[in-house]
Amino acid sequence: MYQQTYDPLGNAFLSTIVAAIPILTLLYFIALHRRRDTQGNVHLGISAPYAAFFGVVAAFIISCLVFRMPVLTAISAFALGSLSGFLGIIWIVLAAMFLYTMSVVTGKFEIVKESIVHISFDRRLQCVLIAFSFGAIIEGTSGFGTPVAIAGAVMVGLGFKPFQSAVLNLLANTAPVAWGAIGTPIITLAAVSELDQVTLSTMAGHQLPFVSVLVPFWLVATFVKMEGGSWKQVFEVWPAMLCAGGSFALMQFYASGSTALHLMTDVVSGVFSVICTALFLRFVWQPKTRFLLRSEREALALASKSTATTTTESTTWKYSYSAAETAYAWMPWVILIACCALWGVPEFKKFLNNLFAGVTFSTTLLGSPLKGSLSLPVWDMPALHNLVQRMPPVVPVNAKAEAARFTINWLSAAGTGVFVAAVLSGLALRLSATQWKDAFMQTMRRMKIPVLVIAQVLGLGFLTRYSGTDAVLGLAFTGAGVLYPFFAAYLGWLGVFLTGSDTASNALFGSLQRITAQQLNLNPILIVATNSTGGVMGKMIDAQSIMVACAACYDDPKERSFALGPIFRTVFFHSIAGAAVIGVIAMLQAYVFPGMIPVPPAVK
Repeated sequence: MYQQTYDPLGNAFLSTIVAAIPILTLLYFIALHRRRDTQGNVHLGISAPYAAFFGVVAAFIISCLVFRMPVLTAISAFALGSLSGFLGIIWIVLAAMFLYTMSVVTGKFEIVKESIVHISFDRRLQCVLIAFSFGAIIEGTSGFGTPVAIAGAVMVGLGFKPFQSAVLNLLANTAPVAWGAIGTPIITLAAVSELDQVTLSTMAGHQLPFVSVLVPFWLVATFVKMEGGSWKQVFEVWPAMLCAGGSFALMQFYASGSTALHLMTDVVSGVFSVICTALFLRFVWQPKTRFLLRSEREALALASKSTATTTTESTTWKYSYSAAETAYAWMPWVILIACCALWGVPEFKKFLNNLFAGVTFSTTLLGSPLKGSLSLPVWDMPALHNLVQRMPPVVPVNAKAEAARFTINWLSAAGTGVFVAAVLSGLALRLSATQWKDAFMQTMRRMKIPVLVIAQVLGLGFLTRYSGTDAVLGLAFTGAGVLYPFFAAYLGWLGVFLTGSDTASNALFGSLQRITAQQLNLNPILIVATNSTGGVMGKMIDAQSIMVACAACYDDPKERSFALGPIFRTVFFHSIAGAAVIGVIAMLQAYVFPGMIPVPPAVK
């Protein structure tokens, strides 16, 4: 039995610094290491697979030498993270990219692009509609980086630069994350904290709508500045930004507190935002000037020998596809949403897990039991399952040893739902044998490096969890006293950065947040929910999400591999600021507006 220790050096400060070394190593090689290319130019950051590898090596050294974790236990923890990541995350992104690529090779994606452009020809509003509203729908159905991949690919297809598309979609994929993949983060948070699920969802819905209103403004400001525009051009489209963010926030506030809708909060909010914004732009308001990409402005200036801003009325755009052609082109995305929604229904998951319940087996793999039914095999990880003990104050006294099982839910996994959607879409689009092959090969080539990086980063996250280094970093926040509601957001933020998932962050720190809240006489509903809402701001800087964005937005493998550092440096301070906003909201709700904290049903 490996019992975690949270002060191996006998000095809390030094132990915290040492525990942070793997993360600091990863950050250094991602964003700060200086290198020269063949032309002698200096760049920051190295290739993503190597950066992840160095972080993993540092994690093994610290876990085994400083924290005295058995080597075999450390290897098993890393393997569990990589295996779980493949089934839980990589499988989703691979299937989603396969679906997208099929849409491209059949030419239907061109129709999708033009239909989006026809809603608004203004590039600022396209950012909001695609990255924020449409991305939220995808987040709500599948989560785990899928919205960054799909919405990012859509924006690149519309002419946005790969770097630009990646950054904007990472910024947009924040406020919806707490209800991603049919509410998986909230479900997990309720399970580990033993608090009411709907109450936690309601609490999150009393925090994130304030951010949802801000995100469209945040997106447009970032985009316009990237394109050399002015603050005046940012606020020229404030009515549409307010409509998109406000409609999303209102539905988010309502749905999050609904027993029937709380797990579908992102889907209904995203759909409501798209509809409201499209109707607003069609019947109520249009910007007086159309903001274009810098390259488009330069091309127009060259053609007309004028730098005057092109007005909406100065160019006529005719939509060249019928309603039937448009609906047909959008069919893969409708199928994707339907399949993901179906796979998110608990009863359907249970049905799939029990589909081959009559076909059972029992064997051993590497000396550890591998047994179960054909539809739900379970492998107890060797040298790890029930052999790691978390200690107080991270867990209650007499807590059970940490389970470490690789549950191979190959039928009920969200990625299987996305894959089924991809296959159905290919059949609906009538792909030829050559097109099936082209879509498959293009997806594999595009995802080769991202899969390697994601597997390493997820393995690192599990290693920090089972070694206890994550808990050491988390405990550093618990000494904040009355300021703890603010730092509770940063604890969730740290968890997402470490694991790449709001769900995993909630599993990691949900119990610790509740214990700390009770020790400090703070409302546990507020503090535990803040772990998830603060965590969403860490989503934009975790290596997994950035690599998914790179895979979707960059065609060139070399550019894709080296894009991680520049993207990380760009979004890092946005992430810090976003977590601070959640922290301030939590502080106000703790001490100024406690009436915003919902009361659990049992207490009522």
